Parts: sequence; C-alpha cells; structure tokens
Amino acid sequence: MNASGNGAAADLLVADRDGVRTVTLNRPHRKNAMTWAMWRELADILRDTGMDRSVRALVLTGAGGAFCSGADISVPDARHPMDKMRIFSDLALQLHELPTPTVAKVTGVAVGAGWNLALGCDLVVATPDATFAQIFARRGLSLDLGGSWLLPKLVGLQQAKRLTLLAETIDAARAESLGLVSWIVAAGEIDEFTADLANRLAAGPPVALAQTKALLNEGADATLREALAGEARAQGVNFATADAPEAYAAFAGKRTPRFTGAWSLPPAGSGKDE
Repeated sequence: MNASGNGAAADLLVADRDGVRTVTLNRPHRKNAMTWAMWRELADILRDTGMDRSVRALVLTGAGGAFCSGADISVPDARHPMDKMRIFSDLALQLHELPTPTVAKVTGVAVGAGWNLALGCDLVVATPDATFAQIFARRGLSLDLGGSWLLPKLVGLQQAKRLTLLAETIDAARAESLGLVSWIVAAGEIDEFTADLANRLAAGPPVALAQTKALLNEGADATLREALAGEARAQGVNFATADAPEAYAAFAGKRTPRFTGAWSLPPAGSGKDE
C-alpha cells in the first residue's frame, strides 16, 4: 500500500511488514506539518486499516527527526472552517475507534494537532529530546483533534487546563510523568524498540485486543454496570473465536500461541448443533 501527497515525494508513506503497518508523515522540511489533504488522506488510511485483517498493529511516526508540528497553516485552503473541522473530527474518530492497536513513535516536536494525533494512539514511545506543546492558544485558537476529550481523561482537568491555557512546552520526561508518554527510549534504540513492541501487538489475539481497546475507551464514560455488561458481551465473542482454545492448548503444550482471530463457530445452515 502506498499513499501519495502533493509534489514529487509522497507526503504520507505507508509500509506493511509482518502484520505491522507503518505510516510516516513525510514533510520533514516543515517538521511534518499536515496539509488538509494529508489529514483527509490519513483518515482514509486509518479507515482502510480497520478493514484489513492482515494488519495487526499500526505505527504512526514522522520523518526527519520530528513527529508532527500540527496543521500547516501556511498552505492556503479555501475550504469553509466547518468543513475543515469535519476533516479533523473524522480523523480523530477513525483513530480512536480503530480496532487495530496503535503506537505513536515520537522524535522531535509533537505540537498542537500533531500532539493530539500522538495522544490518540494507544501507546506513545518518545525519545528523550522529544518536546510537546498544546500550542493552540499561541495561535489564537482553541483545542481540536480530540484534545478537549483526551487530555482531561489522561491527566485530569487541572493539568489539562495548565497545558492548554498556558500552551506550555514540556519535555519527554514531564510528559511521561503526566502519563502522556508510555516509554522514553534513546534515539539510537527507538526504531528497534518500537518494531519489537509493534510485533508483540501484532502477535496478540486480534479480536480480543480490539475488544479490550474498545472496552477501555468506552469504560471512561460508562457506569460499572455498563462496563460489566460490555465485558460479558466481549467475552462471549472471544470464546467464539479460535484464539481462546488456542491459548489453552499452547499453555498445555508449553508453546507460543498462534492467534488468528478466526471465527470457530460452524456457519449457519451447516447442520451442526441444530
């Protein structure tokens, strides 16, 4: 799969290997600031990823030593502001609801919508020199790309207000202490670390992981009763796949399980168990 952007080189690069899809923001001369065409194209890539069962994990990263400096406001665009925000909303929902586990690999800057793009991923790996800023207030803007929903849930309301109202720039260590970075890894080791992490996610039970991700996302706004009901429904689906029996068999055989997510119930009309 390959995504192309405007100009001689593709603005979004997509590479698949061993069940892991890596999407690279590829405008290093602008610290990977995103044009509106790129935001929309990335939403399409995420939509396609969610429908592709061969993709078991997704890594989102940036080229040239930066993650993403947000939206490129220097590129003229005649779209109505509400149309632009619909593009943002579509992308934020695609990322949040993607059944595939996602990892943001952050080097250099992650600013504004670029930082919220990373926060929308399930896990964040950053180098020690990575810096983060909810820069919107400095641009006369308020939060977008889901930041108003993500930040209070991740760091609490007061810290979210501090990060956004003051538009402070923080380093990777501070971000990790706030729970906004999962791991800090040296620049020379981050590629190998992230590849191993993505491979571990890709080797997991895809249906169970997708449901766990959804349960956690939904659980943030659910009552205990609603969360328990969701867990019961999810486990019923898990037991209908080949992965739960495979896990037990692998444990008994002292081997590594081979998860596929395959449906194990007989098809309708097969005559079995009728």
